[in-house]
Amino acid sequence: MTNDPLAGAAFLTADVDRDVAPRFHTDVELLHAREDVVSAVLRVTAHGVYEARIDGTPVTESVLNPGWTAYEWRLQYQEYDVAATVATGVGPLSLELLLGNGWYRGDLGFAGAHANYGDEISVAAALEITYRNGVTERVTTTSDWNAYRSEITRNSLYNGQTIDARLRGKAGAITVREVDIDRSTLVPTTNPLVMRHETLRPVKIWTATSGETLVDFGQNLVGWLRFTVQGDPGDRIEIRHAEVLEDGELGVRPLRGAQARDELILSGGADFFEPTLTFHGFRYAGISGWPGEIRAESIEAVVVHSEMRRTGHFACSEPLVNQLVHNSVWGQKGNFLSVPTDCPQRDERLGWTGDIAAYAASASFQFDTADFLDSWLADLLLETEHSSDRGVPLVVPDVLKYAHFPEGFSLPPWAATAIWGDASIWVPQALWTAYGDEKMLASHYPAMKLHLESVERYISPTDLWDLGHQLGDWLDPDAPDDQPDAAKADPHVVAQACLYRSASFAAETAARIGLVADADRWSKLAARTRAAFNDHYVEEGLVKSDCATVYALAIAFDLLDENDRVAAGERLAEIVRESGFRVTTGFAGTPFVTWALSDTGHVNEAYALLLEKECPSWLYPVTIGATTVWERWDSMLQDGSINPGEMTSFNHYALGAVADWIYQVIGGVRPAEPGYTRVRIQPVPGPGLAWAETTYDSGAGRIDVAWRLDENRFTLRTSLPESTPAEIALPNGEIIEVLGGTHEFTVTL
Repeated sequence: MTNDPLAGAAFLTADVDRDVAPRFHTDVELLHAREDVVSAVLRVTAHGVYEARIDGTPVTESVLNPGWTAYEWRLQYQEYDVAATVATGVGPLSLELLLGNGWYRGDLGFAGAHANYGDEISVAAALEITYRNGVTERVTTTSDWNAYRSEITRNSLYNGQTIDARLRGKAGAITVREVDIDRSTLVPTTNPLVMRHETLRPVKIWTATSGETLVDFGQNLVGWLRFTVQGDPGDRIEIRHAEVLEDGELGVRPLRGAQARDELILSGGADFFEPTLTFHGFRYAGISGWPGEIRAESIEAVVVHSEMRRTGHFACSEPLVNQLVHNSVWGQKGNFLSVPTDCPQRDERLGWTGDIAAYAASASFQFDTADFLDSWLADLLLETEHSSDRGVPLVVPDVLKYAHFPEGFSLPPWAATAIWGDASIWVPQALWTAYGDEKMLASHYPAMKLHLESVERYISPTDLWDLGHQLGDWLDPDAPDDQPDAAKADPHVVAQACLYRSASFAAETAARIGLVADADRWSKLAARTRAAFNDHYVEEGLVKSDCATVYALAIAFDLLDENDRVAAGERLAEIVRESGFRVTTGFAGTPFVTWALSDTGHVNEAYALLLEKECPSWLYPVTIGATTVWERWDSMLQDGSINPGEMTSFNHYALGAVADWIYQVIGGVRPAEPGYTRVRIQPVPGPGLAWAETTYDSGAGRIDVAWRLDENRFTLRTSLPESTPAEIALPNGEIIEVLGGTHEFTVTL
């Protein structure tokens, strides 16, 4: 193979309406008999999304390939072993490629924006066949291929898909053209592919007042509906999707501009429907035009997300907390679809950097995220290198740079931004902690450096990062619905704390990979940042703006001297008590507030904060039926109406970042060294829970921790991978060193 993995393969497009998915096809008389084939490899990619078939058989179970990357610099191609299909076929080989708009021409964005990477989608493929006699044959896409209008007459990630079953198998020839792309962007797939993972049947079917048939699948999910149905030719089945109900009907207002509507036009025979060129975030479907009665066995919801191995599990004596963890897991599944998105349902679904900065640690306990996030960080580096100020964009891939917003709307000129930009450091830190891969860590360092260098331009002579615009403690529950950045926490205090954490880890990374000068540079920046934080924002343990978020960050990031840390811990606990244990933090403070409480000895307050059921709280959504984490603490109001704000998603994982604390502090599974090569078992019991069980499949093997509290008698049982060193910290202060194996301890508290 040449340096071009698709050598000889042209990128093909077709002259057809942009809503239609063209189908490219060729029949080939092979050089030798099919049974003489010993190997066959198909390589495919697209500007758009493709589905490939050989002799009518799909070459992969994955969908929405090649996925979403920073297409300007990184276009992934997939490689499939198709020897079995090729060798067992009869007659000429048939190769077919279906091409959809996908993310490349997806009209992405929000507020009426229509951001695309280009006006033309295209697909390329190369099939390399080796015969028993050593001869190799290549079949590639060329302008000699045929193209047809498929039965897919509309395809859009936001708006949905229409399949006209009457058109199946009917040729509607269209012109094929070759297009030029920068072939140096071609890279092998590193991102796990998007797969169908499970199916759900309806738990309830009924007729709404509007006459629409409503179907409840019992779980807010990401994917589509799948069914086989028969009716009169030309009849139309319409499917709408929504995450919640409002006034007994689908609550579609949170979708904003996304139609999230699929259609099937019937042929008169038995028609199979599965709209694989789109995806929806939904729990409820509204169906009209269905011939006859819809039964639970007639229809299923297909759950799709990127391939990830589940690694973490948790259960405890409080069912509401178990549901909260369930919601975090399902939120990750729905939003880890090619890129880590903010939400999967409305006209957005973008790789917002702030969301994953907050959530990466939780995500990397729940699932093996190493390859998924490593691939995304490769795009983050490229986008940062090519941004106008070499700063981390707010979204990765940064399709918003192509957005055409309507008159009167524009994005502020954000440059270096705390939390969002810190994703370049905090996400690698989460990966390093979880997997201990030094090579991977080194590959992420250039983006860390670029981020800190972009921040340095906004540091004033006082050593404060107080220049430029900040999003701050986004979605503070006390902020007005239309001002999500109007938080109690001073945004510059937040930025200063984040800079200290980032500079500290960048220094550690530089030292580990042998960049001595850089390690010194970032160590000095961290020291100046910490000193300035204390000089300007701290007085006798009180932190400027005196709210839970600033104390949580100051404590969790170790910005305070010991006396101030004690005082800050007391003040944070006081604020939490005064709030009635309701949450008062947004994106910045929420991942760290329970950590700050428990680390300063306020375990009771941390537990009470977690277990509170009144809004705003983690458990309030659970009490009214949430099955994923919400964007806002009150995305649904207590009267059953949807929050009137424009940003009201019911599947947004950022505020679920408390899961990291649940796993490590309640569950007790902590990495004492990166990659869990050394483990610390330290469950911290608290009021409201009688027992907890946690498992984590680390690189070294499975870690199990189970504890139970009977009055004042605490029993701990743990199983560790063979030869894995661990320190077991019991609640009475005793620390025991062990090496692998199963251990049980009982202490009186």
